[in-house]
Amino acid sequence: MLDHWLEQADLAPEESEKIRRFEAQKPFSLHWELKTLLYLGVLLLNAGLGYLIYDNIDQIGHAVIIAFIGAISAACFWYAFRHRKPFSPGVVESATPYFDYILLLGCLMFLVMEGYLQFQYQIFGERYGLVTFIPMVLFFTLAYFFDNRGVLSLAITALASWVGITLTPHELLSKNDFNSHTITNTGIAFGAFLCLVTFVGERLDIKKHFSLTYLNFGVHIGMIACLAGMIALDLPIIYFPLLCLAVVFFLWYARTRGSFYFLTVAVIYGYIGITYIIFNSANWYDIEFYLFYFLFSCVGVILFLTNYKRFIKKDAL
Repeated sequence: MLDHWLEQADLAPEESEKIRRFEAQKPFSLHWELKTLLYLGVLLLNAGLGYLIYDNIDQIGHAVIIAFIGAISAACFWYAFRHRKPFSPGVVESATPYFDYILLLGCLMFLVMEGYLQFQYQIFGERYGLVTFIPMVLFFTLAYFFDNRGVLSLAITALASWVGITLTPHELLSKNDFNSHTITNTGIAFGAFLCLVTFVGERLDIKKHFSLTYLNFGVHIGMIACLAGMIALDLPIIYFPLLCLAVVFFLWYARTRGSFYFLTVAVIYGYIGITYIIFNSANWYDIEFYLFYFLFSCVGVILFLTNYKRFIKKDAL
């Protein structure tokens, strides 16, 4: 590829040789590989501690285990506060190479400690919403204070759990009855809320780089809830228009912001919804129709996605 490009560029031999030497000797970045290994190390450390505690619970004792987990969490939070940088509404670079991972470890240890206390001592009783409300408030505060998108993901997950537990009748959860209008409508409303938070943050110029995290949760939660209303509740007349609105919104967002990811997600969810409508309304079963439908529709989706630059605005690229 490089030789072909150099031939097309019509450069002098010495200039071509300099480019070849630079490409051969330039350092190789291990940034994302190291970040992946560090995140994996945090998760493995949590899993290893959990297995160690489970395997030696009789010898160690609950109080010692809780104190040990709390000490790790407190040490991680102390390190984060000790090395923090001043707050800024924009992007804040990590104070140290391990800052984000230590903060994430502290948050995970806090969840383990809280869950342990609730399971063993029932400190919150049957107020299950409080179990998720406390880490939700803590993680949102830490995410914005330390500018950490990993902790923000934990905060959004806690918020989703708190909303589900608070707004969903306890009988539905205890009976595992997820074919519920309440759960479906809550999911749609929650997805819309996350999208609203995104644009409010961008409007106020506060942590605009958090938009991708909020929208990533919002698009999947909202559209899955729409599909659940169509399929599980068998109410496509209500939830299919909502799905179409969500697809149009994210297509607009992908077009204006130059996001191939949200373009792909919107197309896939829209394709699932349209396919269900077509198959659900057909009163006859013809294998040839299904064969040709999947053949041509999949080809159409692939062609559209491979030519996405014609759909996305040029100034957004």
